[in-house]
Amino acid sequence: MKTSDFNYYLPEELIAQKPLVDRTSSRLLVLDKNTGKRLHKHFSDLPEFLKSGDVLVINNTRVIPARLLGVRSDTLSPVELLLLKRIDENHWETLARPGKKVREGRKFTFIPGKLEAECEKVLDNGNRIIRFDFEGIWEEVLDEAGIMPLPPYIHEKLEDKERYQTVYSKDPGSAAAPTAGLHFTKELLSSLRASGIEIAEVTLHVGLGTFRPVKVEDVLDHEMHSEWYEFNEEASAIINKARAEGRRIISVGTTSTRVLETVATNDPEMKPCSGYTNIFIYPGYEFKCVNSLITNFHLPESTLIMLVSALSTKEIVLDTYKEAVEQKYRFFSFGDAMFITTL
Repeated sequence: MKTSDFNYYLPEELIAQKPLVDRTSSRLLVLDKNTGKRLHKHFSDLPEFLKSGDVLVINNTRVIPARLLGVRSDTLSPVELLLLKRIDENHWETLARPGKKVREGRKFTFIPGKLEAECEKVLDNGNRIIRFDFEGIWEEVLDEAGIMPLPPYIHEKLEDKERYQTVYSKDPGSAAAPTAGLHFTKELLSSLRASGIEIAEVTLHVGLGTFRPVKVEDVLDHEMHSEWYEFNEEASAIINKARAEGRRIISVGTTSTRVLETVATNDPEMKPCSGYTNIFIYPGYEFKCVNSLITNFHLPESTLIMLVSALSTKEIVLDTYKEAVEQKYRFFSFGDAMFITTL
């Protein structure tokens, strides 16, 4: 299986640069994963395709302002750090730019007297282990110093940083949003609950590995990035009961899918757990929990389009993407959505 098998043509003007004013006004392409039948709707029409007893699984992670702009403490030359993974109270694994300035032992200033840092180690993959020294509460200091890290294909400034958060985000730790959830409003979620739809929350802190291209030609040679997840007791109870009763498990986003399939792979009983997952889902994978998927349109040759193709087929998904381009759907993080299910 080749990475190039998952390529498709996308005009640059279809890459959404801004979120829509109304989250639910995004378009929704409903796809039958088995037959390829397609319906063109809007996200506000989603309730038409759900029924009482369905379980929606959402990722409640919250994006942190993970981009830090500062200076070398000695030369005052500019540096940029991107927080990837928290190791302990003071240490983070980060990306650094320019890398040649962020060497072991060098110190940096972000807010004088309030947020300082030192590079303690350069990892084999080029990432840095940084020790931060700060005054006050870390989350408040980071909120003051940090910038929201938008994906590299978004070039316009985000006026309201909450628009890169889901309305149900609450557990800080992501470097990127679980973007399928951006289409939901609190009102839509309340309406779904009232109609008998159950909602289960999981957590997966999205890393920047989600944007990294697959650089190998053979898909099987790709080394999948690792992300921290939590599957709590409440989610376990809801999902196991639904599975036992044969009800649909509808994952909101590829991140929720990664949690559910990781847990189901490690433990068919899906008991509460947490840890790191590097699960790689591509065609040929047999899903153990997820029946249906709400997701955005993903980058060509990405691990995300491979995951979507695994739930249906590569041929159906690429044909659907071709039609989405022809119909001028909006792509990627602030773009439109798909609901992949059985009609």
